Amino acid sequence: MKNKISHLTELAQHTDYSLLKNLTRDPAATPDGNDHRLRQVFSGHYVPVTPTPINEPIYVTHSKAFFEELGFDDALAYTEEFKRLFSGDMSQLPEPMTPYGWATGYALSIYGTEYVQQCPFQTGNGYGDGRAISVVEGLFNDKRWEMQLKGSGPTPYCRGADGRAVLRSSVREFLAQEHMFALGISTSRALSLFMSPNEQVNRPWYYEGSKSDEPDVMLPNPVAIATRAAPSFLRVGQIELFARRARSQEHPAAQVELETIVLHLIDREYGNEVSPELSLPEKVILLASLFKERLTTLMANWLRVGYCQGNFNSDNCAAGGFTLDYGPFGFCERFDPVYQPWTGGGRHFSYFNQPLAAEKNFGMFCSSLEHLLTDNTDALNRLQKIRSSFSQVMEQKLEQMWADKLGLTYYNSEVLVQLLQLMIKTSVDFNMFFRELSHIPKDCSALAKSFYKAVDDDLMSEWQQWYATWSALVSQQGELNSIRSKMKKVNPKYTWREWLVVPAYQQAAQGDFSLIKELQEVLNNPYDEQSTETEQKYYQLRPEQYHWQGGVSHYSCSS
Repeated sequence: MKNKISHLTELAQHTDYSLLKNLTRDPAATPDGNDHRLRQVFSGHYVPVTPTPINEPIYVTHSKAFFEELGFDDALAYTEEFKRLFSGDMSQLPEPMTPYGWATGYALSIYGTEYVQQCPFQTGNGYGDGRAISVVEGLFNDKRWEMQLKGSGPTPYCRGADGRAVLRSSVREFLAQEHMFALGISTSRALSLFMSPNEQVNRPWYYEGSKSDEPDVMLPNPVAIATRAAPSFLRVGQIELFARRARSQEHPAAQVELETIVLHLIDREYGNEVSPELSLPEKVILLASLFKERLTTLMANWLRVGYCQGNFNSDNCAAGGFTLDYGPFGFCERFDPVYQPWTGGGRHFSYFNQPLAAEKNFGMFCSSLEHLLTDNTDALNRLQKIRSSFSQVMEQKLEQMWADKLGLTYYNSEVLVQLLQLMIKTSVDFNMFFRELSHIPKDCSALAKSFYKAVDDDLMSEWQQWYATWSALVSQQGELNSIRSKMKKVNPKYTWREWLVVPAYQQAAQGDFSLIKELQEVLNNPYDEQSTETEQKYYQLRPEQYHWQGGVSHYSCSS
């Protein structure tokens, strides 16, 4: 067994900065990373930037599960050197670590339409990592990870903002990433979380008990830095940015920069599946096919557990096919196909519309790759077929997902449609309903535990008819205990409930992190029954007063 990494000097020996080695630095960047003012970045793949440390950082928590996976000793999280680096201070790093981090630019498209309006220069040259700075890349337990500080101060892409993240959003992102991993859903990971006891920033938020759609008060918030990790942080929007520049021949190296970043994406995210011996066109075609498989699987999993990203633009779509950027996300409790936690998101990014949003992002990804195949008609045709097959593959995976949730070998559209209609009509808690169904009770009255309101005789009769049809189908599938076990592995018992997370970050602001650690334990074991005490506290219907409360049932994107 390898010795665990317990000091930063040991961690440093595992660093390997492939992005800095293989991609192009912005020619206008400063040599030391002192580059914190808003400006246009015209070329290059990254900008060296030093983070801005938070004041007097305090340890909040770290992910023990992820530390174990990385080969880190838990003691490392409590060292002064670890705290210094992952709260934004890169001034005293051991060799061969770099003394600066890096931020990247990317483009924005929304539902397949290119935008530059969000760029302060109206050119797209000022849009990118405004408050996220990567500080480490290396090989840990033979797997490559990039570690990125979120809320680490302004970069050239800050669009005039302060570059900070508040404790509220940092706690949410930290907990959600590890919860999604425990749910078996591909995601970025949470490494550590530090906060400042005395540095604050103002953000719009909600009065206690507010029913307003938009925030109605400006509040001071403690700042925090959460470190997230991923094989890379390359996004569809990044590939788009360099494709747009190549398309318009924005500068002499534009085409080369596009090819370089696509090859880097393949190496970082698909290196085990794409042979380096293949030609560029073959690599590009295989990349598109593999990304399609990952992205469609991701969407089926999001819907399986009731997750809604809320703002699934191309810049929030990881080109590695995993969940990225936990901003205005939420988990559907009372079932609603158009559930949308973000007040600015609209129905096009709502819960059941996410597969279509993914298809739009995939379309922009393929359009970007076309610029590497302009002289190859055969490859372009193959790419188009891959692009046009997205919806068919997505439909197949969704059908299999619903069949798995219902304990059926084959998808049955009639049974599913009738069920979804009943769930809407009855006002049912999505995840609780499917968990209760996983017990395959003797009759449907046991499912009423997941109902938000009492049902009359006529509606109960509809439920009984549906249940009789479903249970008859299940009984034909095989031994019931085996089916129950399989259903419980896809229908989690414990999922994110915003009203139970809010007290955790509220208490953390007062220096009490106990509830955060408690939630880590509960949410990191979502398929287990856990204790009676845990069930009584965390396996509940949302109380009525929280259904329309700002900051609980819905929230703005400010963080």
